Amino acid sequence: MRVVHVVTLVSDDGAYGGPTSVAAGQLEECAARGHEVTLVSLWRGRSSAPARIGSVPLRTRPARAVLPGRFTGLMHPLLVADLWRSIGRADVVHVHAGRDLVSLTALAIAALRRKRFVAQTHGMVQPRRAAVVRLFDSMYVPLLRRARGCLVLTEHERRALAEVIGAGGPPLLTLPNGVRTRRGGEPEHRREGRDVLFLARLHPIKRPEAFIEMAARVHRKMPETRFTLHGADEGELPAVRRLIAALGLEGVVSYGGALPHAEAVRAQAGAAVYVLPSIDEQFPMALIEALSVGTPVVCTDGCGIAKELARRGAAMVTDGSPQGLADAVCEVLTDGQKRDSLVKAGHRAVEEAFSIGVVMDRLEEIYGHLGRLGRQGQPVLAPATPR
Repeated sequence: MRVVHVVTLVSDDGAYGGPTSVAAGQLEECAARGHEVTLVSLWRGRSSAPARIGSVPLRTRPARAVLPGRFTGLMHPLLVADLWRSIGRADVVHVHAGRDLVSLTALAIAALRRKRFVAQTHGMVQPRRAAVVRLFDSMYVPLLRRARGCLVLTEHERRALAEVIGAGGPPLLTLPNGVRTRRGGEPEHRREGRDVLFLARLHPIKRPEAFIEMAARVHRKMPETRFTLHGADEGELPAVRRLIAALGLEGVVSYGGALPHAEAVRAQAGAAVYVLPSIDEQFPMALIEALSVGTPVVCTDGCGIAKELARRGAAMVTDGSPQGLADAVCEVLTDGQKRDSLVKAGHRAVEEAFSIGVVMDRLEEIYGHLGRLGRQGQPVLAPATPR
């Protein structure tokens, strides 16, 4: 089967976040199962684009801002031709679709070429009332409605996307994110580590300032602890630096910039605790990747998979306050049994619910039924949920 995925941006700093790593992970597993795969995207980086991401062939053009917006207006005229050719050869087209020109173009070409396609929106398509969004949606939503299925992460996303698409749209099928399972993390994390990591975009939704306020509280109790932030700056870096200075945390809290994906996973594997302070997060890939490398996780009850992780004992779930985050981090750092329990439960969660193998089993089933999927309310495939 020839499978083509489209994602808006691949970059050396991981700026587009989860959708890019999800697309690459899904296609790597597709290739391992014998399918012919291609990822089509824009590229942004300090060097020329790689020919492959892992085992996945990458067809890309330099990102150019043709309209306002961090990602919405990115495009390259020659990418249109690349999409036309790649989609034309595909048996299955999978668009990781946000509200942006690349997604709009890919959906339009898939429809024009009469291809079977699915759209995966990664929580990016929420109800919006702004006039410019309504104008964009007048073209975008009719194309989404032509998909054979829209893949959603959580029930919250299902409800939001159903509101955007309206009645009579394609079936909304649940598909979790997945990562490769990596065993052997437990002994590594029985050491007395004191490195606490924030790995996410420096954007208000990720709450890096809450991480710093948490760091101040932990540092008062455990002065030897050190804290590092990694991630592309999306406007919060000046405030982060001001807060570090105001709290007297120079030398305690540092910003290490954005990391390529492989280096980001290594940073997670080397941390004693991974903290994600986001309070409105659908399905954070970085959190699942931390679990996969055996790093204890602290998150908030606003994370879309918090209940599942709490049920499994796989994460310290807090109310998101700096004090709540600090209490959880201190417990992980001082209680070896708790840390080991989190690591083991995290591995089980990945293996049973969030492994790329589990996800790809489901995705292959969806691909195989694309020709028979009905309209919303009459799905041939039942909407699955993580086990």
